[in-house]
Amino acid sequence: FKYGVPTDADLVADMRFIPNPFWIPELREGSGLDPEVSDFVLSQEGAREFISTYAAALEPVLAGFQRENKRHATIAVGCTGGRHRSVAAVEQLATIIRGLPGVAVNVKHRDLGRES
Repeated sequence: FKYGVPTDADLVADMRFIPNPFWIPELREGSGLDPEVSDFVLSQEGAREFISTYAAALEPVLAGFQRENKRHATIAVGCTGGRHRSVAAVEQLATIIRGLPGVAVNVKHRDLGRES
């Protein structure tokens, strides 16, 4: 969360429990959109389990939002710089959530490209 937690987030998840690809020279310049970075992130212990469990936890929440006529939910996923781990996790999470009934997903990688 180098640039802070989004103030409009309804839910926030933190991917800093996964080793940071920034510290691997051949992955540093990539992003979670690159297959080699994504594969690294998603292959780490607990990563896929967390994403699938989080998606399952979101299912009744999103259904409840629909029942309450709340037309959108902002789900923020962060890491240290917003370039590697959170990006890979969001892409995987979005793929799962797109399969839920009545749910449309728009992904915005807020901090991707903001690196100093």
